[in-house]
Amino acid sequence: MVYFLIVNQFGSLISFFSMQAMYIRVKRNKTTYFIQCDPTETILQIKEKLYNLIDQPANDQRLILMPAGHVLEDSKSLADQNVENDAVLALTLRKGSLPFCICLFPVSMDISLVD
Repeated sequence: MVYFLIVNQFGSLISFFSMQAMYIRVKRNKTTYFIQCDPTETILQIKEKLYNLIDQPANDQRLILMPAGHVLEDSKSLADQNVENDAVLALTLRKGSLPFCICLFPVSMDISLVD
């Protein structure tokens, strides 16, 4: 948890608030993306952050919580789906107009582009 204190020029406390910053690891092939996020962010918001990194539309991305293999729902928050700080998510991408193929891999294996 990150705490912020706002003080005036005399050192008097004006405001105090906290932010629950966390990191998740998103893995695809041999690449790991470290994403700073908040537990209240939705999976769709995470996919939008990934879009800026990998240039793949959010609707072509699928995030899977490892090692459980649960596919994460776009409309739910990280906290709602028990995604915690330093969690590992596997990223699969839709190729062309083909549907997603859900395959469960051991955590140590790399995940390639799904045909």
